[in-house]
Amino acid sequence: MQQQQGQNLAEQTSPVHPQPLNTPEELRAIRQAMDEGKNPLVATDVPRWEDQVGVSRIVNRRVLELEPLPTPAQVLAELPLSAHAQEIVAYSRDEIRACLYGQDDRLLVIVGPCSVHDPAAALDYAHRLAKVMNELDGELLIVMRVYFEKPRTTVGWKGLINDPDIDGTHNIRKGLLLARKTLLGVLDEGLAAATEFLEPTSPQFIADAVSWGAIGARNTESQVHRQLASGMSMPIGFKNATDGSVKAAVNGCFAASQQHTFFGIDHMGRACAVETLGNPDCHVVLRGSIHGPNYDATSVAKAMETIRDEMPADSAASHGLIVDCSHGNSGKDEHRQAEVVRDIARRIAAGERGITGIMMESFLVGGNQPAAPLDQLVYGKSITDRCISWPDTEALLRELADAVATRRWH
Repeated sequence: MQQQQGQNLAEQTSPVHPQPLNTPEELRAIRQAMDEGKNPLVATDVPRWEDQVGVSRIVNRRVLELEPLPTPAQVLAELPLSAHAQEIVAYSRDEIRACLYGQDDRLLVIVGPCSVHDPAAALDYAHRLAKVMNELDGELLIVMRVYFEKPRTTVGWKGLINDPDIDGTHNIRKGLLLARKTLLGVLDEGLAAATEFLEPTSPQFIADAVSWGAIGARNTESQVHRQLASGMSMPIGFKNATDGSVKAAVNGCFAASQQHTFFGIDHMGRACAVETLGNPDCHVVLRGSIHGPNYDATSVAKAMETIRDEMPADSAASHGLIVDCSHGNSGKDEHRQAEVVRDIARRIAAGERGITGIMMESFLVGGNQPAAPLDQLVYGKSITDRCISWPDTEALLRELADAVATRRWH
């Protein structure tokens, strides 16, 4: 009897997959119903699972379409990491940890486009960066910034994963595959990759190829993102909040270091209760704020006092922080960003402690341009924040390397 009840319950709770709404006629019918103030789920003839289970009046009233995506396992199987790529990810994560804990005196430099909108240009950049990385490996631990998701204050282009064609079609299936292919290409150049984690499920598709992750200023106080960071397999930097609060980032580091249980998905795409061990390698990133920069020596020292008051002495956060030379620290101006990098280089050469790494937004061509489809854009120029040009980037990397070499004499 109990076995029969269990079978009945399983049948009752088995997921009923939505019918994809692919035809223009169906979409027009739904939009027309919405324009007329009607419930599109009952005002059209489009078959929906909500009708089948009797909840059509109360769920998905503002959802046009639910498009099934491949599972993370399917994507990873189709685009697997090679043995060489896995080796790069594994040892680069260890090298980053060593820099964060002060066991490696190199400067961690996370550098690359504000966001990837053209994979070909990103890989062109990676090829050039790899050459400089090999030259400066004794002084700098260079990790390429490979960002695919962009948080927006209001609205705008949300990144390669969300809208790969930059035309509002939001082909997320295509974007996921392009993002992963781009990461594989970066690893093929011998470079480790860094990215910002925004959507709570997207890491399942790409995180195995990432060596350093960021939680952005808008999400540093988010419980969802702190829980996410607690289970990530790489060091995670929490940026100070947009209002400049360093305490928010410190709280993020502390929360992420603890064990958590939360909603998520596994690599088979199944809803799961995720239990994590906690991530001890989280640290603070100073990125300036709406009130101005915070990269100066006084701000760094004050931030480290706040961190050490809250975090264990043996944590990554207590050993030092990363300075984001863009965003609020430069007013998103690429020329000012270069000045910030040079100022930090001078301070490192003079022996200043507390700065374990920096972030730079850099691309092939300096500045930025309005977002548009690829065939309407200047090759290698950002469509989000203004970036330092490649020639200037190369010069700045050499200045940073010289600064580290000089510091070793102190």
